[in-house]
Amino acid sequence: MERRKQQRAGQRAGYSLHDGKGFGVVGSTLKNLATPLLCAGLLVSGLAQAQTGNAAPVLPDRSNRLGWQACQALGADASAQLACFRSWAASQQAADTPPASLTTAPANPDTGLPAAQVLLLPAMATEAPDGKKVGCRNTSYSELSRFWELQRGTDCDTFGLRAYRPISLMWTGSDSVNNTPSSPSVGHTVTTPFNYKRNETKLQLSVRTKVAKGLFASGNDDEDGSDSVWIGYTQQSYWQLFNSGVSRPFRTTDHEPEVVYIYPHRIDLAGGWKYRLSGLGLVHQSNGQSLPLSRSWNRVYLMGAAEKELSGEGRLEVQARVWQRLHESSGNDDNPDIANYIGRAELAGLWQINRTHSLGLTLRHSLRSDARGSAKLEWMKASTSIADSASLRYHVQLFSGYGDSLIDYNRKRNVLSVGLSLVGW
Repeated sequence: MERRKQQRAGQRAGYSLHDGKGFGVVGSTLKNLATPLLCAGLLVSGLAQAQTGNAAPVLPDRSNRLGWQACQALGADASAQLACFRSWAASQQAADTPPASLTTAPANPDTGLPAAQVLLLPAMATEAPDGKKVGCRNTSYSELSRFWELQRGTDCDTFGLRAYRPISLMWTGSDSVNNTPSSPSVGHTVTTPFNYKRNETKLQLSVRTKVAKGLFASGNDDEDGSDSVWIGYTQQSYWQLFNSGVSRPFRTTDHEPEVVYIYPHRIDLAGGWKYRLSGLGLVHQSNGQSLPLSRSWNRVYLMGAAEKELSGEGRLEVQARVWQRLHESSGNDDNPDIANYIGRAELAGLWQINRTHSLGLTLRHSLRSDARGSAKLEWMKASTSIADSASLRYHVQLFSGYGDSLIDYNRKRNVLSVGLSLVGW
């Protein structure tokens, strides 16, 4: 009797399977017969599951779109109805949606209750299966590849802020301070000396963002190279924090916006080195001052970088840049001889000794017989507790030469700086 009631209910629900075009008498009859047969099959499956207590319902193929009305008709048997709704829900799942997974929770030792199935809903993965960060945080790629996002697998997309040069707060002491800045240009020499002190504070802010990718190099595989265009900005200030006699002013602030195009390479070199990238950049640098302190210049540069993995956590990096100053008229040139002091080429090397210690050396040269330029040696150390983040580091820097700041481009100084820097954030 109960089964006949269910069949009649299924017949009443049969209109949900109609396609809207009309079957005629034969189509209507077949439709009304098919619905109770499907419902009966689901009922048998549900009863079998209830008897075993373990077998999961067989999910229909996605192409078999059962109407929820057919499941509603099985209200007399809760197990069969639940199995029907589960099957229908699974059939509605989009093809590109990860399926929900079932896991078994352990039995409760206090109550003795059996293990229960827990439904885990799909979630967006933010880490690789091995726990490593994805994209430009994925440490399975080399440091240069992650920094410049040279491969598709290291991509962190466009218009997100990235670390560039260190963000620093440092105490500095020098062997001299420039109280009468000068330049060969007319009206660019200070006639009344400032009363600056040799001890001051150095602040540096530096960020960049990727604005384009995959212009000439792209692919579908994570290992494929990807070119990119970046915009960067660096600001460096010398602050007379300890000079209360002149109200602690900022002695100078340099602004350096730039745009650079990066093309990836994977070229094996001798000694285990790999040439990783070439770049073309345009950079403007100025201090934003009025006469007689105004200093500025524009350059276009070529760059290249290589790296070598060492045993353990060590690695070596070398980056070279050579630039050409863009011409300015004599009336607009604040510092016509700046390239003869700051230089025309730069070679920077980094030795990552281990996870916490690194040494860097940067050399600049004028590429002229006078051999002016500068040398900068720096050491960074992270405490063990923050080594995995590789962010906040103790920073010691020794600079000797010309161009520690634009206002000092033609004054040789030896400067020791000690403080904290934020890198790789």
